[in-house]
Amino acid sequence: MIPLRPTRHATRFPLVTVALVVVNVLAFIWELGVDEAAIVAFAVVPSNLIRGEGWLTPLTSMFLHSGLMHIAGNMLFLCVFAPAIEDAMGRGRFLSFYLMGGLAAAAAQVAAAPASTVPMVGASGAIAAVMGAFLVTYPGERIRVLWFFGVFAKVSEVPAFLLVGVWLLTQMMNQVGAVVDADAGGVAYAAHVGGAVFGMLTARLFETPAAPAVAQ
Repeated sequence: MIPLRPTRHATRFPLVTVALVVVNVLAFIWELGVDEAAIVAFAVVPSNLIRGEGWLTPLTSMFLHSGLMHIAGNMLFLCVFAPAIEDAMGRGRFLSFYLMGGLAAAAAQVAAAPASTVPMVGASGAIAAVMGAFLVTYPGERIRVLWFFGVFAKVSEVPAFLLVGVWLLTQMMNQVGAVVDADAGGVAYAAHVGGAVFGMLTARLFETPAAPAVAQ
């Protein structure tokens, strides 16, 4: 299942969302031209943070990605969910919210595996915060999604509370059911959960006093 877009659109051009996509893409192009050590220097390594090293990496890591599919998936979800939240919060508040959501996600992952030496990169924690905010702000909004049934595909509409809710429940189950291995790579489920929880708890605080409704 691939989300395509909400059935309704935001009232203002999502300048910050577009800028975030551009920065992520430029960072990915930079990654293609450097060696792994250069990338790891900007990635979150939980054990390093616990030792008081790499304090800027929770910020820099959210603009790096491990591969083409990683950044493509993240940017797709960002483009689907972020414009409406940027509309509700305003550009400055949305940027602050996004960055703080990424920091909260990194903190959750470090708390879940403080001894891990595996570098963590990706915007998914910050995007999870955006999805959490969407769940709180527009729970009844319908999202167009593309379903695959073998060789067949179909576009249909799914309520945001169902789409995001099932996604979040899956992340929580994967985190709870995972065997903790500090030296194993994979998906940072704790970061996803931490980001989403941050988004749900703080979305209303970041919204402008007269947040515009998503317009038809």
